[in-house]
Amino acid sequence: MPTYEYRCPANGCLVEVRHGMAERLLSWGELCERAGITPGVTDPASPVEKLISAGFLATSSAGPREAPGCAGGGCAGGGCGSGFCDAGNF
Repeated sequence: MPTYEYRCPANGCLVEVRHGMAERLLSWGELCERAGITPGVTDPASPVEKLISAGFLATSSAGPREAPGCAGGGCAGGGCGSGFCDAGNF
């Protein structure tokens, strides 16, 4: 199953989740349920945006490598474990 990154404009959180290609998460509540996190104070009906992700980057000289980790803002459902959303402040 592929990993997707979603952003919630209402709280600025980025959340990584795994789901089938045909599935689309439309709200913060759906995203939190899939990621196994609580919605916090953000309205569960708030819309979320699916972001384009490069996944694994490949180079001809070094072979495959992982995409860079998040740079602040989130990762509540995966990745870095040190973002704002991980603390439940959303």
